[in-house]
Amino acid sequence: MTLQEIEQKVYQLSVSERLSLLNTITRSLQQDLTQRPMQPDKRALVEQLRGCLKRSGEPAPTDADIATMREERLVEKYLDS
Repeated sequence: MTLQEIEQKVYQLSVSERLSLLNTITRSLQQDLTQRPMQPDKRALVEQLRGCLKRSGEPAPTDADIATMREERLVEKYLDS
């Protein structure tokens, strides 16, 4: 059955049947959206951030290092115009 056929059939249903159908569709969408893996663009962003923090031959930055980098970036962004 095509989408157009389904859309036409919906109008033949009673109000209670359409509400039930709406509830079923809503539940199926909620399940799909909660089970969907992280979107590829978010994964790419995470990988880019990991690459920015990676320094060859040096250990990973500590929380304090990251806090300092963040503070420097905020100063640069808002105070050094």
